[in-house]
Amino acid sequence: MFNNTVFAYEWVLYFLLLIPLLLTWYFLKGKKNFVSVKYSSINILKDTPVTIRERLKHLPIILRMIALGLLIIALARPQSFTSGEDVSTEGIDIAMVLDISGSMLAEDLKPNRLDAAKIVIDDFVEGRTSDRIGLVVFAREAFTQCPLTIDYNVLRNLLLEIRSGMIEDGTAIGNAIANGVNRLKESDAKSRIIILLTDGVNNSGEVDPISAAEIANTFGIRIYTIGVGTRGQAPYPVKTPFGTRYQMVPVEIDEEVLKEISGITDGQYFRATNNQALKEIYEKIDKLEKTKIEITSYSNAKELYYSWLGGGLLFLLMELGISRTIFRKLP
Repeated sequence: MFNNTVFAYEWVLYFLLLIPLLLTWYFLKGKKNFVSVKYSSINILKDTPVTIRERLKHLPIILRMIALGLLIIALARPQSFTSGEDVSTEGIDIAMVLDISGSMLAEDLKPNRLDAAKIVIDDFVEGRTSDRIGLVVFAREAFTQCPLTIDYNVLRNLLLEIRSGMIEDGTAIGNAIANGVNRLKESDAKSRIIILLTDGVNNSGEVDPISAAEIANTFGIRIYTIGVGTRGQAPYPVKTPFGTRYQMVPVEIDEEVLKEISGITDGQYFRATNNQALKEIYEKIDKLEKTKIEITSYSNAKELYYSWLGGGLLFLLMELGISRTIFRKLP
């Protein structure tokens, strides 16, 4: 009955102790108030059946005590509280820009650079909750594989469909950044970022990477750049009439340009030489770019005394009614 109930005036409940005292006084001292008539002998009445009125002669005082108890509880002002939290999020818009040029098939990361990147990006997306994320892929040209969305299932399915050879080979880093900026420039998110992963040197496209970074900075977009590939040479699969053969090819990543891009936009540059390093890079970016969540706690009070007050008045009216009718005393 009193689960999750508190009383605004708990001290009033001490008056409930009056009820047993009043009942004690009634039974010990109040009997003299009953009207009595003296007879020389009542043997003639001994076989008279006891009436319901006589059996219920204490009903008025019981009703009065119940009414008193209910009214005391009402005066103590019982309340119930409902509490909760208002959660407001300050989301982040993220453009994942992924190099899918032929060099991304090198197998210094397992199973290769492209598939390793797809696995880590998938884990990154799975860990987000309220951020809009888009996907841009590039080689000689750049195009949007998935616009900004919070439907992560769609995004992850489109990520799985990415393969090398979808676009003519080349590395257009400037175009890729420009495409990412186009995805983000109209966004009203508090934070907008591009995560650019590549393993080469800009050799295609109409937009210079540095100019693209300056445009991104104008729109307040931060760019994290990732150079993926081991140092020195990496095994690259080559198809021959005798099956797939591997040849060692030099790893050429324009780290200076990638560092400058991230520096212009107040981002960071990372180098991933193996699968674990790539995973740790995305984990670090994930921590750096967390959605801001504001939680406001609230508590609402609901007054419960109405039912107790109504019940007390009802029992009081019942007591007054039967005391002046069925249990009316003779003068």
